[in-house]
Amino acid sequence: MRHAAGDGYASTGSLKQNALGVLGILFFVLSAQAPLTGVAGAAPVAIAIGNGPGVPAMYLVAGVVVLLFSVGYVAMGRHVVDAGAFYSYVGKGLGGTAAAGSAGVALLAYHAIQAAVYGLFGAVMNGLALQYLETDVPWWLFALGTMVVVQVLGATGVDVGAKVLAVFVLAEISLLLVFGVVMLLKGGGPEGLAPGSSFSLSAALDGAPGVALMFAVASMFGFEATAIYGEEAREPHRTVPRATYLAVVLVTVFFAFTSWMLISAHGPSSSAAAAGKALEAGDGAGFVAAPVSAELGAWAGDALPILLATSLFASILAFHNSANRYLFSLGREGLLPRGLSTLNGRQSPWLAGVVQTGVAALLVFPFALAGKDPVLTLFSWLSGLAVLAIMLLYLLTSVSVIVYFRHERSGDTRLWNTLIAPALGAGGIAGAIWLIIANFTTLIGGDTTTAVWLALAVPGALLAGMTMPLLAGAPGRR
Repeated sequence: MRHAAGDGYASTGSLKQNALGVLGILFFVLSAQAPLTGVAGAAPVAIAIGNGPGVPAMYLVAGVVVLLFSVGYVAMGRHVVDAGAFYSYVGKGLGGTAAAGSAGVALLAYHAIQAAVYGLFGAVMNGLALQYLETDVPWWLFALGTMVVVQVLGATGVDVGAKVLAVFVLAEISLLLVFGVVMLLKGGGPEGLAPGSSFSLSAALDGAPGVALMFAVASMFGFEATAIYGEEAREPHRTVPRATYLAVVLVTVFFAFTSWMLISAHGPSSSAAAAGKALEAGDGAGFVAAPVSAELGAWAGDALPILLATSLFASILAFHNSANRYLFSLGREGLLPRGLSTLNGRQSPWLAGVVQTGVAALLVFPFALAGKDPVLTLFSWLSGLAVLAIMLLYLLTSVSVIVYFRHERSGDTRLWNTLIAPALGAGGIAGAIWLIIANFTTLIGGDTTTAVWLALAVPGALLAGMTMPLLAGAPGRR
């Protein structure tokens, strides 16, 4: 599908260059990770059924694993600049068939997580409409309207999207950081700051540390999007590495610090019970809202649901951009219909964006038609599926980095960057995958049968992706 430049569309080519700096890429990454969602959604569950007050230590462990992975990821990024990051990276070391398989898994991961967030976003907006408008608006109606807005913003251009996301990200992070600083300066809650209760080895290994680590790793989802924007970055060989390391460090410190202050506010000895009580009441975010309101005033508690909604919207937009760039890249490679690589006048993926929105609708609306709870089913099931898929991509990429630098004369002889760190990262990721599979029913909040079918979708996507070169008649990238 080609259009002349005069009618507002460009034919297959490159994405808009020099559109993003370090901060622009960073805001896309932080938006995808939805920090407030991670704190208000995942942290109470990890504290209640994981290792209680030792959860902050698990965020540090997860951050170290992701940082080790990032070393090899960044090293490979110096040799490959492409919107289909995982596909390109895996292909460099493991060949075209593995690359195509990884593309299938990436498409599953990004489409699943975006559809999941639509469910949570719709539920949050439904609650806000009831609270402020006294109107019960169906959650799926909010999802539908947002799909239209996201499609328009995605087509408008990546630089415009970055500016929109910057506002939302700064708002959600600022409120939680202000609360954390206030608690820190105050000296903590009823039991003080008690750093030993959260960061000592005994605290980290108490209870079910594997479950806590699983949720901590899940909270890191999205940092890898830095490489996806390499083609649109200014000086990508310097911008992407800086944005990657900065994203990992900032998110790790943010989650560890914020969860520590929340635990301190409740008291380490009471935090697990408080988190469990909030979850039993169906309001896990209440574990966060109560101490934030107590320290900053009722206005802060009232602002949290609104900021949660904007956080989720930012996440939806960020994942839309990630997914449509994968579709664009695969179309340009000839593994999917080449029309997907059509660009509009702003050099943004146009048809790929439309297809991405269509896939989101196909994933979301069956849950609406079936009358399923958007949080307990759509969000929980598909977010768990996405986490398992993305961890497999991390593992494949780490192995590919090691293989590539061992067999190619790339000029990069740094053992730490090309062998040691990727190998350690691969080991940590493999361990995380084992924990996720072992606790997958807990992660998705469903039953065993549902967990098995969702887990099988990941190897299914891998095998389906491997058939793309055969169907397209393309040899795949090496």
